[in-house]
Amino acid sequence: MTQSSVEPKATAADTEDAGSDSQIPAAGRSWLDRYFHISERGSTVAREVRGGTTTFMAMAYILLLNPLILNGKDAAGNVLGQPGLITATAFAAAATTLLMGFIGKVPLALAAGLSVSGVVASQVVPQMTWPQAMAMCVAYGVVICLLVVTGLRELVMNAIPLPLKHGITMGIGLFIALIGLVKAGFVGHGAEFGPPVEMGDGGVLSGWPVLIFCVTLLMIFMLQARRVPGAILIGIVVGTVAAVVVHNVAGLDAKAWNMSPPELSGSAVSMPDFSLFGQVDFGGWGDVGAMTVGFIVFTLVLAGFFDAMATIIGVGTQAKLADDQGRMPGLSKALFIDGAGGAIGGVAGGSGQTVFVESATGVGEGARTGLASVVTGLFFAACLFFTPLTAIVPPQVASAALVVIGAMMMQNARHVDWNDPSVAIPVFLTVVLMPFTYSITPGVAAGVISYVAIKVAQGKGREVGAFMWGLTAIFVVFFALSPIEGWFGVH
Repeated sequence: MTQSSVEPKATAADTEDAGSDSQIPAAGRSWLDRYFHISERGSTVAREVRGGTTTFMAMAYILLLNPLILNGKDAAGNVLGQPGLITATAFAAAATTLLMGFIGKVPLALAAGLSVSGVVASQVVPQMTWPQAMAMCVAYGVVICLLVVTGLRELVMNAIPLPLKHGITMGIGLFIALIGLVKAGFVGHGAEFGPPVEMGDGGVLSGWPVLIFCVTLLMIFMLQARRVPGAILIGIVVGTVAAVVVHNVAGLDAKAWNMSPPELSGSAVSMPDFSLFGQVDFGGWGDVGAMTVGFIVFTLVLAGFFDAMATIIGVGTQAKLADDQGRMPGLSKALFIDGAGGAIGGVAGGSGQTVFVESATGVGEGARTGLASVVTGLFFAACLFFTPLTAIVPPQVASAALVVIGAMMMQNARHVDWNDPSVAIPVFLTVVLMPFTYSITPGVAAGVISYVAIKVAQGKGREVGAFMWGLTAIFVVFFALSPIEGWFGVH
């Protein structure tokens, strides 16, 4: 990361196990320390390894979930093979996360973006072939990279007011906490004519997996309360061991664990299947029309751009890599790599890659540098050969870590002036709409639009910068995309 005159300051908690390394002169540090600025950020190699391992364990589910999302038929009736999808998902995650670690030098891990994969599966593939859809991912990645090269993406991020950045961090916290609660089975869909969500199944918590989740969650909170280093990682490991024992003693089936039981099926080693690599087709777009292609690329850019922007802000703030105005030094490198992830994922055949909110789990364990991302990336690379092992950690255990990180990210509420309506209302909308819509972008969009609208209502429209006005226009289009497509005859 490019050095800045504004360096993040480590708190007592941040340096509790960093020892006196931060006082070591540069000449006395190892090349690893100097390259990743480990001591300068109040960290240690052990903490970075622990953080990178925790991040991988929290997001390893993507190796199974992304192939499930992309398992539908394209316009030609073709279906992608599961072995190839798993390899593509692991390879793209490894490549982009290693780039983020070595070049971006920040603790941000990347993998197939669920919002991007969702758009590809639901909006793109029904109209074209899989190779053409992957070409769309390459196209949107190139567009985002151009926005970074021109400086527009970083200007957009830095133009967002600091209170909204805190709101984004809190919103992501609630969002990932809800993801954890849903994946664990603690929160479920309500019955017809009932509430949209409810506790468990029919308002009742049942089954060993949910109990494993609750025990793991409480254990992590208790370890954190006692300031035990590695609390989240310890909780995941112990929770997984407990899940393995319960699964075998109680004789549970795969459905109880959301089809991801804590067991090893077959050999632990498997050869990667690169059959989808390079299967990109830029031809044939004319069959669906230039207008449709334009709207698809615009939708993918929205899905990848603002979700990643919000995540980088939230995780970067959590890692204390931002200055007093919420700006991160060397941000352009991280943004470029995130944009390149769209193209890398498309070429690999695993959909566009983006920064994952689960990076916050590693930050919660003390990760502050790119070394943590290198560790996470190496784990993904290893999964090319040890894919069966990634299924051992059940979603209920990994979900506990997400809820814990969500609670930690809510601490940003203390920085918000809740007595100022121009701050409180946009922050409120940002925070609540992320979990309520199950998406990050609507929260950011509502926060930006309401911030500008209230400033205008207060007669302070001149305080709103040009980029905030531009973002407002973009987000108005985002909310009105469906009727706009109807006006242009796009379906």
